[in-house]
Amino acid sequence: MLTPLKAGLAASLAAALMAPIAQGTELPLFDAHVHYSHDAVESVPPDEAVAILRKARLKRALISSSDDDGTQKLYAAAPDLVVPELRPYRRRGEISTWVRDPGVITYLEERLGKYRYVAIGEFHLYGADAELPVPRRMVQLARQYGLMLHAHSDADAIERLFAQWPEARILWAHAGFERPERVREMLRKHPNLWADLAFRTDHADGGKVVPGWREAFLEFPDRFMVGTDTFVPERWYYVPEHAAWSRAWLKDLPQEVAEQIAWKNGERVIGAAFDKDRSD
Repeated sequence: MLTPLKAGLAASLAAALMAPIAQGTELPLFDAHVHYSHDAVESVPPDEAVAILRKARLKRALISSSDDDGTQKLYAAAPDLVVPELRPYRRRGEISTWVRDPGVITYLEERLGKYRYVAIGEFHLYGADAELPVPRRMVQLARQYGLMLHAHSDADAIERLFAQWPEARILWAHAGFERPERVREMLRKHPNLWADLAFRTDHADGGKVVPGWREAFLEFPDRFMVGTDTFVPERWYYVPEHAAWSRAWLKDLPQEVAEQIAWKNGERVIGAAFDKDRSD
């Protein structure tokens, strides 16, 4: 028997799968921030999750999970759609403890020896914690395997990561939750820094891109990506709605800028890197 929560979620899914996406259905999306953790696997089985991603008309999605089994299950179900990244977390609740847990390195080494990924992340890392032995070793592993770093970090930690590995390619989750002016400063300084816009709404209002962010997108059309951030299972049922919302505000930008942010940047920076590694 369905619990009230699961019944509501099932109803939301049914509505999402039956309703047309309102605007801009012709614009593909590369979602650069999706999680499929152990509790999501239980609530939204792989075939259902894939159906949601396809209903949202995603070209591809960068998927990570706690633990990594969720990512591997989803990749096996839809290798044309899923681009895997390796998260350091084995279960929920390790966001603030992983930086001091040497077992994380053992876990990363084991998974990297077994599967292919395009990035390590998304991980939470702030300020001087980037100098701790565990994050430093994680950066070394990313360098060894040629992987991108997907960092939920403040600007200070981003600077410290680049200091450790100047050639690193970093995807800045949520654009650091920083103001657009600060994001532009960081992008000017670091040519190998990209930003996803997951779980942000400050860049658009009523289908219009707001000042500040418009200037950022026009200055750096090749450095931003959209993202949903399914950080809890319930967020999976929001993916088609979020895709429609993204297409609506992207239509307020020049077409080539919109296409780059919508999917071209994700394909060029993330998808192509994974495809090349897979074919080697």
